[in-house]
Amino acid sequence: MARVEKDILIGELLQINAGVVPILMEAGMHCVGCPASQGESIEEAALVHGINPDELVEQINTFLADK
Repeated sequence: MARVEKDILIGELLQINAGVVPILMEAGMHCVGCPASQGESIEEAALVHGINPDELVEQINTFLADK
């Protein structure tokens, strides 16, 4: 099972499992497809969007654990 930390880049996360896109979109990160976002960490992107990065990582890891 994959587990991610908040310093993982969005591009790397999508390579692990693109199924996380709905989680990111629901959190308000609608720029997931933007080329610039591929080089941002989950933490950087979350903070820009006013999202708690720890809570977002927890949601992502829960999703990945179920796969």
